[in-house]
Amino acid sequence: MSDGGSKQTHFGYKTVDADKKADLVADVFHSVAAKYDIMNDVMSLGIHRFWKRFTIETAAARPGMKILDLAGGTGDLTAKFSQIVGPTGSVTLADINDSMLKVGRDKLRDRGIVGNVSYVQANAEALPFPDNHFDIITIAFGLRNVTDKDAALRSMQRVLKPGGKLLVLEFSKPQHDIMKKVYDLYSFKVIPQMGKLITNDADSYEYLAESIRMHPDQDTLKQMMIDAGLEQVDYTNMTDGIVALHRGYKF
Repeated sequence: MSDGGSKQTHFGYKTVDADKKADLVADVFHSVAAKYDIMNDVMSLGIHRFWKRFTIETAAARPGMKILDLAGGTGDLTAKFSQIVGPTGSVTLADINDSMLKVGRDKLRDRGIVGNVSYVQANAEALPFPDNHFDIITIAFGLRNVTDKDAALRSMQRVLKPGGKLLVLEFSKPQHDIMKKVYDLYSFKVIPQMGKLITNDADSYEYLAESIRMHPDQDTLKQMMIDAGLEQVDYTNMTDGIVALHRGYKF
């Protein structure tokens, strides 16, 4: 929590009052929500679909499970989980941003994905769910936008059932120097221009590129998950560590 607005945090490369960050991030996602899916495809050259598919496979969901897709945005993971858990299971798509939530809900309903999916506007730092509630929680490309990541991880651990697992899919740190150089050039020169062309919003995509650089690296995030009470925490690098999937369990 901010003490009278004096606590500072990062918004991309800028330093801002911690209690202002959520509103600034909200403005970004209100701006990009309508074009979010097409920008994901363009920016990642379609590779985000592979990253998400690997996350689904690692989750190993089964019929009847309760799943939370946190910061679920436009519902890519929710759609897959809905099919897997079936009519005896449930999937909750939660996002702090109502614009993203509406885009996700409309997209899934248009595809006939109804019945076992619910939508909740929720802050990851203080999830409005009972203790020991979900079998699986996923948060894909959302943790880096959270102001207090430690509080969010503790909140996720709280609402996981004993034996449940948390999967954090997030941009991370490339492992090789040549990839770092190529990735920096692409992130700071190409992506904002794509944002300008497709959404007429270069600034939001500049923030998204900066937020990736400010996010904890693989081993730091692993330790944060352990500190939040998760166990058997490990991670898998994808695309040379541009993205990593962290996994932890609650026992």
